[in-house]
Amino acid sequence: MAQTTQNSAPRPLPEDWDRALAVVAHPDDLEFGASSAIHRWTSQGKDVVELLVTKGEAGIDTLDPGACGPLRMAEQRASAAAVGAAEVEFLDFPDGTVEYGLPLRRALAGAIRRHRPDVVLSINFREFFGGGSGFNHADHRVLGPALLDSVRDAANRWVFTEQLVEGAEPWPGVRFAAFAAAPDPTHFVELGEQDLAAGIASLDAHEVYLANLDGFDQKTFLRESALRAGEWAGVPLATSFEVFDT
Repeated sequence: MAQTTQNSAPRPLPEDWDRALAVVAHPDDLEFGASSAIHRWTSQGKDVVELLVTKGEAGIDTLDPGACGPLRMAEQRASAAAVGAAEVEFLDFPDGTVEYGLPLRRALAGAIRRHRPDVVLSINFREFFGGGSGFNHADHRVLGPALLDSVRDAANRWVFTEQLVEGAEPWPGVRFAAFAAAPDPTHFVELGEQDLAAGIASLDAHEVYLANLDGFDQKTFLRESALRAGEWAGVPLATSFEVFDT
């Protein structure tokens, strides 16, 4: 599975597809930029399903996980509705301690076989974000390679064969995987003001989570991020992605 990218000018992300599966570790992950692009695509009539590997139950220090998980699931469903996502599905891996391995690959391959997407989406799995700052969350660093591997697993009928008995046929139809907020992006999606507004609304939906981030201004953050990506891409507003052909 090759990265499409190195040493090339920013390129528009291909949009000649119909169905995407957006896979992230936690509620709120997609909302830090990628959800604005999701709004653009759903406005075009594309079908986007969101798959959360955890329920985000360890994400709020002041809330016990038993109370936090259901609350964050509800916030994610409201967030997905704000950008027109067709469905939200949750797996049951433990927030904060997701491990690379066959259980994770099996679950992701099964989801790909069920939903049969043309593309898969996620967020940065590299060690750092742009500028070398902000060491990335362990769950994010684990999920990216597992997702890329599961795309190949889903296409191979001799891997996780029990899923075939359960009725999930192999799915070799994923064209590429795109990771938002990567430190070395390769492609961009141009955003309109309505896309950015919807993306802000989707992050606003994580009301309790955001209330526990002291001094964080999500509206300013998302607009400044879209402006920076737009400057890099040569358009007014954008979301950037690191893209891998599959």
